Amino acid sequence: MNIQLLLACWAMMTFMVLVPGPDWAYVIASGLRDRSILPALGGILIGYLAAVVAVAVGVGAAVAAMPWVLVGLTFTAAAYLLYLGVRVLIEPPAAVAGASGGAETRPWLRVVQGAGVSGLNPKGLLVLVVLLPQFTDAAGAWPIPVQLAVLGLIFVGSCALVYSAVGMGAKTVLRARPSAMRLVSRISGAAMVVLAVVLVVEQLSHLLG
Repeated sequence: MNIQLLLACWAMMTFMVLVPGPDWAYVIASGLRDRSILPALGGILIGYLAAVVAVAVGVGAAVAAMPWVLVGLTFTAAAYLLYLGVRVLIEPPAAVAGASGGAETRPWLRVVQGAGVSGLNPKGLLVLVVLLPQFTDAAGAWPIPVQLAVLGLIFVGSCALVYSAVGMGAKTVLRARPSAMRLVSRISGAAMVVLAVVLVVEQLSHLLG
């Protein structure tokens, strides 16, 4: 693969991962509530790995070729983001963690929930379906599906590094500073609400334009 394209794609993907969103909110909540962030983190990575496989075998291209499917997925993702954002704003993870003395959620449920969060994350959809194909090289030695798989795995690796740091930060820092947790929760929730509105506005502008 073209090294310059690879580095440019990695930089863009890392920037996308660093933008707070539903993945951040979910990992932070897990860091505050659970003994280990591994089930939540594993679920998120499984969701993205499934998306990488789908893109590599051509599902992403098929979806991109059907605008109505992308529109439907975008509106679904926007609705899910709005729900998560409002929920985080109303019931921040810090408040739940501080008030809870109940049983911890089962690890397998955290895995399933994490896969759902990443599977419906419009940021992941944007990266894997829209962004990655732009960084493939038709003249390269590797077939396009292999290039997409490699780029997708790099994205998953970036998610693993960033979200591990976010989850551990929640466990070690934010638990001891409730005011910081409330601020991070508000920022994360507001970012999800704003992103949901932006996604809807962009889609409506395309449809009406």
